[in-house]
Amino acid sequence: MALFYSTKLVYSLLLASLTLGYGVIELQASRHVQNVATYNQSLLSDDQPYRTAYHFQPLKNWMNVLSGPMIYRGIYHLFYQYNPIGDGSPDGPRVWGHSTSLDMVNWTPQPLTLQPQMVSNMNGSYTGSITILQGYKPAILFTGITPKNEQVQDLALPKDLSDPFLKEWVLVPQNPLMYPTLENNINASSFRDPTTAWMLPDGNWRVVIGSKIDRLGLALLFKSRDFINWVQVDHPLYSYDQTGMWECPDFFPVYRSGLPIGVDTSAIGPIVKHVLKISLDDTKHDVYTIGTYDTMRDAYVPDVGFENDSSLRYDYGKYYAAKTFYDSSKMQRILLSWVNESSSLEDDIKKGWSGIHAIPRRVWLDTSKKQLIQWPISEIELLRVNPVILPTQVLKGGSTIEILGITAAQADVELLFRIRDVSIVERFDASWTNPQLLCSQKGASVSGGLGPFGLLTLASKGLEEYTAVFFRIFKDYDNNRFVVLMCSDQSRSSLNPTPDKTTYGTFVNVDPTFDGLRLRTLIDHSIVESFASKGKNVITARVYPTLAIYDKAHLYAFNYGNGSVDITWLTAWSMRKANIA
Repeated sequence: MALFYSTKLVYSLLLASLTLGYGVIELQASRHVQNVATYNQSLLSDDQPYRTAYHFQPLKNWMNVLSGPMIYRGIYHLFYQYNPIGDGSPDGPRVWGHSTSLDMVNWTPQPLTLQPQMVSNMNGSYTGSITILQGYKPAILFTGITPKNEQVQDLALPKDLSDPFLKEWVLVPQNPLMYPTLENNINASSFRDPTTAWMLPDGNWRVVIGSKIDRLGLALLFKSRDFINWVQVDHPLYSYDQTGMWECPDFFPVYRSGLPIGVDTSAIGPIVKHVLKISLDDTKHDVYTIGTYDTMRDAYVPDVGFENDSSLRYDYGKYYAAKTFYDSSKMQRILLSWVNESSSLEDDIKKGWSGIHAIPRRVWLDTSKKQLIQWPISEIELLRVNPVILPTQVLKGGSTIEILGITAAQADVELLFRIRDVSIVERFDASWTNPQLLCSQKGASVSGGLGPFGLLTLASKGLEEYTAVFFRIFKDYDNNRFVVLMCSDQSRSSLNPTPDKTTYGTFVNVDPTFDGLRLRTLIDHSIVESFASKGKNVITARVYPTLAIYDKAHLYAFNYGNGSVDITWLTAWSMRKANIA
């Protein structure tokens, strides 16, 4: 949940008004917090070039990780960590923001929830998940912070199940349900972020909570028959040394078949494999493994263990604390995530907000059974307008082609490259094991044999600014195979020296001579999400151009390599603005 312990003295007022025991607070201040979400747009600066048009973000203030996405009675619910007072900084009370949607594209705000009400969440309500219990009853398990800054696990239930918008939630009087003690050897500052629970044939619910002991990362396992009384299992679901704190764990099944459909979280058996995702607090990267859930031992056995930054990742860019849920209406598993700012805290405060969410993605197991495939939900395509189609053409080395006729700051682009001549391919060095480092050394301005070629997004007319998304092809002659490097180069993304301009990279497992190289890029003012090879690899960049804003943004296809490549298909769409109040 990416903890920030800079809580303001607002809690002094709340603590002073707390009734004895686990009583509920009834304060005018609590109602004021809820109404902050209704601030008028006029309170924001008219000059907001970095606010997104079709990515989710609240009207103002600080937001970070997803908490409990779900579908209920045909309505999608998005909960998220939110600071309802102040500005674009995280300082302040941590509550859950709540919005609803019929399509996961257009969102309507609902009242804030999980505000400080009990001792067990007096210092904030942090990350959690929603489980649908018997009788079609949603239940929120979340991490509450006590006045002693201890992390405990709390339960909230809907006040009115007949309300499809679930505007009100009530904390159960038994809270906290799970808490750290000396007996269970849990550090009170390292015990957080419960997963969606699942039920096995023995009738017991299971849930995983992230933790650590020294450098040993832990997926602690608890079980319960009634969802109130929880018992810690005597061993973690899985652990791995030298990985540090595991935040925002996620544990779910995927079909072995490789079909792009999802499966309920409680599914077990030979037709599924399981995915364990954890968010590494040390690196702020989400890594995952694919493996087998041994229900007899209540243990997860990965095909390949965690290897810190060498592990599989959902996204090799700015993407953290991701969470999935099963969309039972369309039989798909949906992946959502927080995309943090790359700007300074001072810039965030100046613009009055911080944090957005990535486009929801469908996720399923690749036919190789060695990685996941991700692809933007199809509903996002309903925002496409005015397609521009480029004819098949040769993109010669050292050239650029501007893609005209679209809104370049707010676009969706799909293209396919074919390789013409592999004789000039560069030799791959076996020591190049870190793709991000390789991308920083061989950026968009460094010419090679085959590559770099791709897109210059959010580019100024004179190319003083651009964010480059591109491929570079190497040949591993020792193993007689091609190596495809995908990069997102932000080094020239802004003339403003303040933002972080990290270059991201990943190796794409594809044969470019057989499959070609496919790229889809979603551009939305300050975010560039790029999907390679039909969703095998994804890189999300967060950028803040000073020249390439609004109608001054341009989009180019480019090839700065020595060899030519073919663009066999390129279609670009302007994107309409989603309704996100």
